[in-house]
Amino acid sequence: MNESEFVDLAEETIEAIQESIEESGADIDYDEINGVLTLEFENGSQIIFSKQTPAKQLWMAAKAGGFHFDYDEADQQWICDSGDKENLHTMLNRFSSEQSGESIQIFPE
Repeated sequence: MNESEFVDLAEETIEAIQESIEESGADIDYDEINGVLTLEFENGSQIIFSKQTPAKQLWMAAKAGGFHFDYDEADQQWICDSGDKENLHTMLNRFSSEQSGESIQIFPE
């Protein structure tokens, strides 16, 4: 994947997260500025996404820590480069639920 393809894919992913939040009906405020997406929960906690073009990764910062995701072209999903190699959707659902204190499904499982 070249840099241009990465940027397009990362921007599509950030947009898909925003659309999924809207569709889920979850009480999450979000704001995207210059490719950085900040999700804010009712209790003030946040999850922040940023694209790291030189590394061709999406980074997510949550209360649980910082996580880096590589795009798996064969499976067409973002996979965490550490731990159990979970996909971004699974981790975002889990961290959103943990941080908000309620069950949140931004992406259907």
